[in-house]
Amino acid sequence: MIIKVLGTGCSKCKLLEQKLINLKNQYQLDFELEKVTVLNDIMNYGIMMTPGLVINEKVLSSGKVPKDDEILNWIKEVQSA
Repeated sequence: MIIKVLGTGCSKCKLLEQKLINLKNQYQLDFELEKVTVLNDIMNYGIMMTPGLVINEKVLSSGKVPKDDEILNWIKEVQSA
């Protein structure tokens, strides 16, 4: 599973990245975390506000930092699909 944080480096982008690292360690989740910081690459996902959260190339959130339980639910949905 590949999880991407879309953003140019704002505080919310950094917070989302750290949240994902913490969840990965706390719950021993198996995913690869990538940061997408190039504006053209971010725009290719069709989001207008960062941070964006993409799991296996599906945009699940943009413009906010999702809560832990939301992120965990999305990860579980992708793993069970």
